[in-house]
Amino acid sequence: QPGALTVPAGTTITWRNSDVAAHTVTADDSTFDSQRIAPDGSFSVTLDQPGTYTYHCEFHPNMEATIEVTG
Repeated sequence: QPGALTVPAGTTITWRNSDVAAHTVTADDSTFDSQRIAPDGSFSVTLDQPGTYTYHCEFHPNMEATIEVTG
């Protein structure tokens, strides 16, 4: 969450897993991949290039979202 986010280039985004199940943050174009994030774990990525990044959870494919990075 959220399903869509807009940030300026150079922003560091952190996902925190507050669920009881493991998740991933996997870009559809392989730009980033958290691998397995255990419960209470986190993953951060800095997106320097403007564009649209769609991502999903490898374990739960219905969990998907988009990040719009502006220049």
